[in-house]
Parts: sequence; structure tokens; C-alpha cells
Amino acid sequence: MLRVVIIALLCVLPLVADASNKRLDQANFPDTLEVDGEQLVLRNASVLKYLFVDVYSAALLTPAGAPLKTITETGTPLHLELFYYRNIDRADVIRAAWIALERQHGAARLAKLRPKIERLHDTFTDIQPYDRYSLTLDRHHALSLRYNGQEIFQTDDAELARAYVGIWLRENGLSDKLRKRLIAGD
Repeated sequence: MLRVVIIALLCVLPLVADASNKRLDQANFPDTLEVDGEQLVLRNASVLKYLFVDVYSAALLTPAGAPLKTITETGTPLHLELFYYRNIDRADVIRAAWIALERQHGAARLAKLRPKIERLHDTFTDIQPYDRYSLTLDRHHALSLRYNGQEIFQTDDAELARAYVGIWLRENGLSDKLRKRLIAGD
């Protein structure tokens, strides 16, 4: 019986990988991007699944060879792009962001950041399939948030920028599995 289960799993795994590859192809992430005069390259991309449902794909672009494990703490430019497959209410996006931020930061730091984060959240709308959000940090960690290609928020506050990108790229964020896949190979 165990042998049958193992054989079945070996047959299914390539299908799962192929489905993820098709989703990443659908997301059509850029291979390169210039930020602050520096060339960023696609380092990793992955699909976030929730209860076997594809929610979004994420891609991380950084300078080639930049260390990924500490990318939110260094002055290295980065671009994080999300491509959605499902409808998601604005309120659910904001709630998930706060849950991650509360796991990652102490109450005093969040109290200081709260008004800035709320201004950022004020720009959010309900997400529809094929919508795209991107967060871009320049070498000074100024943050640009884009929704379907249009800049909807910008700040020069490096602390806010690092905290917000950390929702995806730091431990105890939205998904540690996704984070590990995005910063793999470091």
C-alpha cells in the first residue's frame, strides 16, 4: 500500500509543478527592471496557495548577486510584484497586513508607524483577478506602491518601507513558505 501511495505522489508532483509554472507564466513578471539607475533581475518567483487555491504569484527582483536573506535591511534596491488570481476584499487585505505586522513588530514600533501605514492602506481597493500590485524600494528605501502600473503611494520613509516590504520578505509575515521561496538561493 505504501508503495502505491509513493508512486501516486511521484506521478502527481510533476503536475503540481507544471500548474505553478503555468501560473508564473500567466503572471508575466519582468526579467529585468531598472531602479535608481541600477539593473534589477528576477531572482525568484512563486505562487501563494491557500487551501489548495492559487491566490497570487509573487516575484522578487534585486541586483544580481545581492544577498536576499537581509534584503529588507540593506540599502539594496528591490522590486516585489504580486499578480492576483482571485477576488479579495480590500478589508481582508488590510486585515492580513496588520496580522503580519503585529507578528513582526512590537506595539511601540507599530504605534509609531500606524498613521503612515493607514495612509498607505487608504490607497487600497478591492482586488480582482489579474490585478497587479508592486512595491519598489530604491537604494535609500524610498517606497513606491503601484496598482496595475499606476503609482498610488510614495514615501521616503525608509522605516515604513522596510516594515511594509517585510510583510512578504521577513519571518512571521503573510507566508513563511512564500518568503523562503522568494529569498531562496542565498
